[in-house]
Amino acid sequence: MSASADVARRLRSIFSGSCGNLIEWYDFYVYSFFSLYFAKAFFPKDDSTAQLMNTALIFALGFFVRPIGGWLMGVYADKHGRKASLLISVSLMCGGSLIIAICPTYASVGALAPIILVLARLLQGLSLGGEYGASATYLSEIATSKHRGFYSSFQYVTLIGGQLLASLTLLLLQRLLLSSAQLEAWGWRIPFLIGAALALTGVALRRSMVETGAFEREKAQGRLPKNPLRDLMAHKREVLVVVGLTAGGTLAFYTYTVYMPKFLTNSVGLTRDTATLISTITLFLYMCLQPLVGALSDWVGRRPVLIGFGVLGTLFTVPILSALLATKDALTAGLLVMAALAIVSGYTAINAVVKAELFPAGVRALGVALPYAVAVSVFGGTAEYIGLWFKDVGHESWFFWYVTACIAGSLAVYVLMADTRKTSRIDQD
Repeated sequence: MSASADVARRLRSIFSGSCGNLIEWYDFYVYSFFSLYFAKAFFPKDDSTAQLMNTALIFALGFFVRPIGGWLMGVYADKHGRKASLLISVSLMCGGSLIIAICPTYASVGALAPIILVLARLLQGLSLGGEYGASATYLSEIATSKHRGFYSSFQYVTLIGGQLLASLTLLLLQRLLLSSAQLEAWGWRIPFLIGAALALTGVALRRSMVETGAFEREKAQGRLPKNPLRDLMAHKREVLVVVGLTAGGTLAFYTYTVYMPKFLTNSVGLTRDTATLISTITLFLYMCLQPLVGALSDWVGRRPVLIGFGVLGTLFTVPILSALLATKDALTAGLLVMAALAIVSGYTAINAVVKAELFPAGVRALGVALPYAVAVSVFGGTAEYIGLWFKDVGHESWFFWYVTACIAGSLAVYVLMADTRKTSRIDQD
């Protein structure tokens, strides 16, 4: 195969894998963006904070099953291929979105309604638990060594793109198509129907992907693991590193993306439309930063970029969130959110490649997926609920210090770990 044909093949596969990733994250995040409208349909109480806490708890439950998805799909990806695992994950997400789209409300079936909602979110959580590890491994393995940070950053480009698409969907429905009353009555179902349809497109795209060379070599040489979970236990230190480097980063990410629209409306006092607009603009700019930071890591190394996030996050989280709480100006709020997201880019742009570079091919998908899913479940998936809980008990600023402490803990890991660009296990396959 010529060099130009090989580059074209890599780019097509990266595009197909990335588009599927975007669709999955859109499906997952429309729940959070539209929960402001459907909370009453499943939890008919007068207290808006209590309603949001209930929907946030279900959002968190979707994260709690991600370790199970990471384990099952990670094992499958290491034994049967990255492509096969990615096809299954996007199919599961399609099913979860369709269930939510047609789910009856509390007024129709009583307590059965939130139970169905929970089951759909658990299905989506299983899907994402496997999606992250397989897609991070796929993008890291399909990329060339020299540009691995740049290409793997597209996992978060598409992850953020999924959030952005969810936010744009909400903005379009809010501003142009439906009234607030219509959104609360039935309009919130539309994005889930769109998500189910897009997921079918994701299945078609992923069928055209090629398998990675690293997996094909493992298969050709008869080195596919019989028991990936047991084999992973030979890499306990790397597993702990993944948990440690993820904790602060994922908490910061979910604080400034998923929780932020609710924080801007429920705490800062901005309107829902204004909060959606701020989230949409800042998410777009944040998405554009990811390849730049990924390319920077190819030049200076992964560790310095992670340390930059850890230091700035530790120093500025409390000041940024406190300033947000004190402002009533939309422009100021947008600039503060953007400053926070620029700092978080030091983690999000390269965390996938760092984790993939820690493990050998035989356990790479599982090694990336399982410990990451555990850390995200504990720290990322609970961010929204914990933030709302601190507000509910009258100590909202304590949440700011909680985020700071977790980032500081991850900073200690960044300082002590090796630079994976120099010690990449992918280059040793």
